[in-house]
Amino acid sequence: MRKLSLKELNRLSVEEYKTTTKTPITLVLDNVRSALNVGAAFRTADAFALERIFLCGITATPPHREILKTAIGATESVEWVYFKDSITAFQQLKNENYSTIAIEQAEDSISLQDFDIQKDLSYALILGNEVKGVSQAIMDVVDYCIEVPQFGTKHSLNVSVCAGVVLWDFVKQMRF
Repeated sequence: MRKLSLKELNRLSVEEYKTTTKTPITLVLDNVRSALNVGAAFRTADAFALERIFLCGITATPPHREILKTAIGATESVEWVYFKDSITAFQQLKNENYSTIAIEQAEDSISLQDFDIQKDLSYALILGNEVKGVSQAIMDVVDYCIEVPQFGTKHSLNVSVCAGVVLWDFVKQMRF
């Protein structure tokens, strides 16, 4: 088996990316502390052609050095908006008819594999702070809460890893 060269990957230019069909998902980072996690989220959002990222509260914004380190250019392709607080971002998403989903361990959460993804809806997936998770103010108003099943001792995924797991599940069901 031979690895493909970069040229063989047929990657889009930033200009082509901006005009390509996007997956109708907005990724919301609710007070994510690590700029490295933010950069990884940008890179994942680019890989899956998400509509945009909302960066809220203490979440770092480009051109932060650590974001750029892990995003490797994705801050140029992925649309993003900063909000001083997550509730304002949430209100905009509700006004735009997004189905809002916290990714969190909570009462009455739905296991990821059991969530019924609708191809004709737009989703906002909300990931929280690395220590405190999604804020209770957001948990009080979301439409759904999805939990990623875990079987080890930690019951805690890194926020960027969690984003990749959940986004892949949504993207494969929405685009294939």
